[in-house]
Amino acid sequence: MTTGTIERLETARMVLERLAPDHAAEECRLLLDPRVGATLWARRTPPTEAEITGGLAAKAAHWDRHGFGMWLLRDRETGEMVGRGGLQYTYTAGLQDVEAAWAIVPERWREGLATELANACVEVGFGQLALRSIVAFTLPDNIASRRVMEKACFDYERDIVHAGMPHVLYRRRPPA
Repeated sequence: MTTGTIERLETARMVLERLAPDHAAEECRLLLDPRVGATLWARRTPPTEAEITGGLAAKAAHWDRHGFGMWLLRDRETGEMVGRGGLQYTYTAGLQDVEAAWAIVPERWREGLATELANACVEVGFGQLALRSIVAFTLPDNIASRRVMEKACFDYERDIVHAGMPHVLYRRRPPA
C-alpha cells in the first residue's frame, strides 16, 4: 500500500511528507477552519496561529526524538494539501501510547482519505516501528472519525476523559 521512507510515503492517492515548521501556512489554513476545529479541539476556542506554529515546532522535535511523527498530506496528482496526520506519542487516559491521528480538509471529507491515512499509520506502526499497539481517540459525537477507526480495524476500548472532555478510545494491535 505505501512506498517510500517513514519521512515521505506514498499511498494510492496521497504523498505523506514529514510535517515541518515551513508548513505553517497550510497547517493554519487546515486547523483554523471551524469545521475542522469542531472535530479536533477538546477546548471551546480554536488555537491561535502562534499556538499552531509552536505545535509545529513540537511536532518537528517529536520526529527528531522518535524517528516518526505527523505528516502533511498532499494529493498525489495535484500536490494540493489535503490534510495532516500520522503517528505520535500521546499521554491520555493515564497511559503513554502511540496515537494515529488525522485531519482532512473539509472539501475532501467523505472520500476515504482519512481511512487511507489510518491504514498507512497501521502499516508503518506495526511494520517499520514494530509497535505493540496503536490508539486513536475522538470526541464521542465525531461519528466520521469513529467510522475511520472501525474501517481501519481499531476496536472500541472505553470512554475516557481527555483535556477535560469526554472522548472515546479505540485501540489496534498487530495481527497475530
